[in-house]
Amino acid sequence: MTIKQEVLDAAHGIITQAREQAVRSVDAERVLMYWYLGQLIVEEEQQGADRAAYGTSLIKGLAAALQPQFGSGFSGRQLHWYVQFYRTFSIVSALRSQFSWTHYRRLIQLEDSDKREFYLAEAAKNNWSARQLERQVNSQLFERLLLSNDVAAVLAVARQEQPPTEARAIIKDPMVLEFLGLRREAAYYERDLETALITHLREFMLELGNGFLFVARQQRLHLDGDDFFVDLVFYNRLLQCFVLVEIKTDKLTHQDLGQLQM
Repeated sequence: MTIKQEVLDAAHGIITQAREQAVRSVDAERVLMYWYLGQLIVEEEQQGADRAAYGTSLIKGLAAALQPQFGSGFSGRQLHWYVQFYRTFSIVSALRSQFSWTHYRRLIQLEDSDKREFYLAEAAKNNWSARQLERQVNSQLFERLLLSNDVAAVLAVARQEQPPTEARAIIKDPMVLEFLGLRREAAYYERDLETALITHLREFMLELGNGFLFVARQQRLHLDGDDFFVDLVFYNRLLQCFVLVEIKTDKLTHQDLGQLQM
């Protein structure tokens, strides 16, 4: 019997979706398990006369008992992570099911509460994977946005408490484009850079900022009797405007500036 392709595609979709949901469910339960272990240790630690000493011996004792039975995820080092997790995110109902333990482990390493709150909001809003979150933290996204904004404004936009009113509120300056794989010392043409950006378009739009939609490449514009070609055209739904990207690998000339002003 020959099976129709659409039936096979539907079956494939059902299985894939179910597996993905199962993985997310396991991740969510793992996060809750680590939180409750952290809570157990902290609350028990508070019963000791010398809390610091009692807490240390408690973790050592638990690790010695749990690790042989349940594996390396319950070593003393890991139990310390769970304690820090509970102390940093002390309200269990506020935990986000879309975040894996890898998300939370990176977030609790951020000692600055404003920075942590920013990445928490951005990761949730943009559905960042743990890898994307790691990259944004390592590329200092928060610090780059603070170059042209204050902390309150950056957090308000991240939490969606207020819409951005200026491009600098969401567009990163400078940008970090290490994902293009272009070596600094190598000589390359502007078209090479453009092609690399198109190849890594998803990563580039993430690096640009929030709310960007790709529109066109080498878009022709007719201005005052002259034709110009814009390298990349985006639309930003938050700012409700088009964003034109002109790629230059050397300094801007007076002619370039004149075209931009037009």
